[in-house]
Amino acid sequence: MSERLVLFYDGGCPLCVREMRHLRALDKQQRLQFENIWQADFSERFPEIDVTEANRILHGRMPNGEMIYGLDVTHAAWSAVNRGWLTAALRWPIIRWFADKGYLGFAKHRNRLSKLITGQERCLQCSLDE
Repeated sequence: MSERLVLFYDGGCPLCVREMRHLRALDKQQRLQFENIWQADFSERFPEIDVTEANRILHGRMPNGEMIYGLDVTHAAWSAVNRGWLTAALRWPIIRWFADKGYLGFAKHRNRLSKLITGQERCLQCSLDE
């Protein structure tokens, strides 16, 4: 079991990779582990993760093994890099419900949104190192 929060992200999504790069740059204490769901050996290394579901909604695994999803992953990741205050409101009662619905819409249309924001809808394999 990892002692870090594991983020299972879409490595073909320019917006997703951009956020992972940002988080990695802030992760000075190495509290995060980044796992691209499209890596050739992903299913071999993480047979418990359904790639189709992980592509639909962000998945994360807490250091204690608990699986978390969507904005709970986002908030946990930003909290791990001491920036949880940026996402805390998304987990507050009432706001949480609306934020989660908004996230599902964003996740469903992230490729089109990526095209608008980055000029690139998909990449074969975006790299965290770029």
